[in-house]
Amino acid sequence: PSRDKWIAFNMAVEGKLIIDTGAVKAVQENGSSLLACGIVEAKGSCAAGDVVDVLDQSGTKVARGLVNYAQREVEQIEGLHSSEIEDELGYQAYDEVDHRDNLVLV
Repeated sequence: PSRDKWIAFNMAVEGKLIIDTGAVKAVQENGSSLLACGIVEAKGSCAAGDVVDVLDQSGTKVARGLVNYAQREVEQIEGLHSSEIEDELGYQAYDEVDHRDNLVLV
């Protein structure tokens, strides 16, 4: 709980990830990590490890979390399956763009 509060309230938000309805359901109802395949658009200028807001396509905030990839990398991999990340970026640090342990539902 204290880590969740730290992520949700004590860090500056550096970007936004817009996600599709399937990703919203996976994150909210199933407690899943956020994968690149569910990302529709990335906004802002975040670096790996920064806090981002996760929004549905209507602009409603779904979650806040620590992102595993920088903004430009997320733009390159959005919509891709995890198995395609390495082909696109030349490396694959994580399968998830935002791991469920680093996501706080709002």
